[in-house]
Amino acid sequence: MNKTVKGAVCLSLAAIIWGGLFLSVRLVVGAVEAVPLVWLRYILAFFALYILGRCRHVDWHIERKDWKLLALVGLIGQTLSIVTQESGTLLTSAQTGSTITAATPAFMVLFGWWLLKEEMSIGRIMSVILATIGVLMIVYDPDNFQVNLLGGVCLIVAALTWALMAVFLKLLKHYSPIVLTFYGLLVALICLAPYSIWWLAVQADYSLLLAPQVLLSIAYMGIISTTGGFVLWNEGLLYMDASTAGLFMFWQPVVGTFLGWLLLGEPVTLWFWLGFVLIAAGVLLAMNKKH
Repeated sequence: MNKTVKGAVCLSLAAIIWGGLFLSVRLVVGAVEAVPLVWLRYILAFFALYILGRCRHVDWHIERKDWKLLALVGLIGQTLSIVTQESGTLLTSAQTGSTITAATPAFMVLFGWWLLKEEMSIGRIMSVILATIGVLMIVYDPDNFQVNLLGGVCLIVAALTWALMAVFLKLLKHYSPIVLTFYGLLVALICLAPYSIWWLAVQADYSLLLAPQVLLSIAYMGIISTTGGFVLWNEGLLYMDASTAGLFMFWQPVVGTFLGWLLLGEPVTLWFWLGFVLIAAGVLLAMNKKH
């Protein structure tokens, strides 16, 4: 298997795994709230990443000057972005969650221009406009009145904050991605612990929480999605540049939509597909180095 094919396989598998993540979130609706769900997911991923890091002999040291930025990555990306992503998915659908968050590469254009002084060309401006219109079409879908406005807003916040975190990570690219993710999860675990522990002690209905469907969904989110998807994505990046790799994110909404329709009976409307096409066009423009 040549490097290009190997990279494409790894990136496709990662995006497919992340598409399945949104179905997993929908399967725990009514059993667990978003914050403790993220916390439980991260506990599993935290230990899995630690074992992976030890096996790969990564350097765990972070310079003192970088801790503030790393803490910000944990707060914005691993905490705010993922909590709003899972809150939005719980309130809407697997297809809506997977599609809106797929607009992240286009939103990275804005933050790259603002914080990293990257060039803002006409093509990149158009990418942001197209992706934004596509997101709004899905959120305000007139043919699907079950779409929850608060859920849509949460997913937009998730996409924006994940894009912001991705830009911050460019300033920390001299560290191993495993190490950055590990410490980001540690920040999130600390932030989410008080409410999560209280909820598990006082509010949780363990007859629902310990159901096999819920336990398997949380295990998928923590081990398969957070750890396995991360490893595959970074393995794929070894064989393909980031701009090309971003295109493989389109597997995420395709898989999320298909699984939501197949297993949960979620409707797929014309407005959804129009919004998806606009988001796809926006991300393609954002990834095109010629514009």
